[in-house]
Amino acid sequence: MRGERDVQEAGEAGEAAEAEPAVAEATVAALRAAGCVFAEEEAALLTAAAGGDEAVLAALVARRAGGEPLEHVVGWAGFCGLRMRVGAGAFVPRRRTEFLVQEAVALAAADGRPQAVVLDLCCGVGAVGAAVAARLGAGTELHAADIDPGALAYARANTAPYGGRVYEGDLYGALPGELRGRVDVLLANAPYVPTDEIALLPSEARDHEPPVSLDGGPDGLDVHRRIAAGAPHWLAPGGRLLIETSGRQAPHTAAALQAAGLAVRTVESEEFWATVVVATRTL
Repeated sequence: MRGERDVQEAGEAGEAAEAEPAVAEATVAALRAAGCVFAEEEAALLTAAAGGDEAVLAALVARRAGGEPLEHVVGWAGFCGLRMRVGAGAFVPRRRTEFLVQEAVALAAADGRPQAVVLDLCCGVGAVGAAVAARLGAGTELHAADIDPGALAYARANTAPYGGRVYEGDLYGALPGELRGRVDVLLANAPYVPTDEIALLPSEARDHEPPVSLDGGPDGLDVHRRIAAGAPHWLAPGGRLLIETSGRQAPHTAAALQAAGLAVRTVESEEFWATVVVATRTL
């Protein structure tokens, strides 16, 4: 049942298990029977989320055993050392996307932008923007936008500690005009799964996350092309766009950004199994 988030969740759940030792073996057995690889750790998280109420715990275990993502069931996801609020119908932040955050923070520091204007486009629950703002610290001006109103309810909560301003709409059409030409760091974890490959995704994603957060069109790059075309109008001089993609698609994402007049390079991480294309407005 479990997918790419196993290692991250196991570590977080292990911490929870130390604080919540009274986990019923029946809970572990039910999760193990449902195919949960880290049944003990998940049982600890679910037990903590139930707050001692056995009826609530039974309902949570039933939801998880029925295939709902663990993060949807407990109401949060671990990301870059932070707890991000998530829930039913929301895209769950992936561990690989922590590489996008890491690269964005490093570039902002290298560029000497202590009061960076940060835009999280296709923000989902706002995890990427919130994590970057948390690391950049005071003075960061955080904006986030998405087309999914359900996700934005969580994005408002996750970005609020950093003064985030959240907008609903289709890509740049959601943004206030005052941001045009001012964005120092543009973050995009946009959908890039080809439509025909959606059926191949794990059921946790395919059945429980919104298609708009997964489906990137016939070759997976429809949204990437639209982001690339608009980026020069919103980036500040020297501003950076960082967009997550796959190793297979990276050359095509890079070509779209180059066609928009941006200077482009691709970075990869074996640790995160992640690929990020970085584009810079040089004019």
